[in-house]
Amino acid sequence: MNDSRMRRQVAGEMAERARALLATLSAEQRAATSFSLSDDERLLWFYTPTDHGGLSLDRMSAHQQRMVWQLAASGLSEAGYNTASTIVGQENVLDRLEGFSASWGRERGRDPLLYWIAVFGEPSADGTWAWRFGGHHLSLHFVIVDGAVVSTTPCFMGADPASAPLLGPHLLRPLAAAEDLGRELARSLRDDQASMCMLSSAPPADLVSVNRTGLSEGDATLPLPLLWRGRFEAEVDDLLWAMQSGLEASLGGAPDELDRLSFSRRPKGIAVRDLEGEQREVLVALLHSYVDRIDDRLADEAWEAVDRGLDDLHFLWAGSLEPGEPHYYRVQGGDLFVEYDNAQRGGNHVHTVWRDLSSDFGGDGLAEHYVHSHAH
Repeated sequence: MNDSRMRRQVAGEMAERARALLATLSAEQRAATSFSLSDDERLLWFYTPTDHGGLSLDRMSAHQQRMVWQLAASGLSEAGYNTASTIVGQENVLDRLEGFSASWGRERGRDPLLYWIAVFGEPSADGTWAWRFGGHHLSLHFVIVDGAVVSTTPCFMGADPASAPLLGPHLLRPLAAAEDLGRELARSLRDDQASMCMLSSAPPADLVSVNRTGLSEGDATLPLPLLWRGRFEAEVDDLLWAMQSGLEASLGGAPDELDRLSFSRRPKGIAVRDLEGEQREVLVALLHSYVDRIDDRLADEAWEAVDRGLDDLHFLWAGSLEPGEPHYYRVQGGDLFVEYDNAQRGGNHVHTVWRDLSSDFGGDGLAEHYVHSHAH
């Protein structure tokens, strides 16, 4: 089956499940869920425990909740779906870790039912529309143009804690591959390779891209209080600023070092063409841990694009190489932008994102559709 047919097949399944979900909603629920494709809301996204926009699971029946997860499954691989489900379930783990005390301005601050679905436009077999599902540490975006999936990014997954005990010797680590493979690659570098890759002794406090709609030259991470939908009342806002100051102080890092980690269109770090055979294999496995989040049929095509530009990708690292200590990396080249940060909670709180700098939120594909549709 060719790539176009696969993208249409997946889009058809998405449309069927989205329509089925929407058919069960009351007028009030439908109003909260549905937006026009041109609504500015479509370009907003979050990964903090804030209102992500749309209809939250806690406002649905159990049947409707299952239908949301069916829609989510239509865009994810089996492993991606399992990881996303684990991330949502970790809200219970995090709640206990924090002494069941977090509120973030709502009745329960860590809640596996506070995940939101939003649909933009009218789902149809050959139509142009989009959908988003997300909440704390999960943000999934899919855009369909003329009945084919054209965009699956931004694709954000996080885990707090990144590592938690289970019964027996194994740990709960939803994003273990993203951490372990990145560290394995960084540790494998010779001194001359490391000098090109290791740009800072300390990581940034969060992703450099954070939750921006698009990236611009010189972008750096933003303070935690600015990563929510709106601002909190003074008491909570002050707490967030204090958390930010404490985090930055604990990480250290000279300003000039952190400046080296700012976003630039020209990739930073060591080029993949300068890696050796086994190192390249580790990088390939690392990138698969991001690309393979989405439905296998979409991931295969996405991987072909990554593979074509593999030699032009760059890998950079910042912070410690020791497990359990704060660190950061990213892989960038062409339109690919993969970013990982594990700086919070003493190196036990992971944020990861896979972005396409030309196709996020539909990008060029959606723009081309508008041009042609307006021309007609």
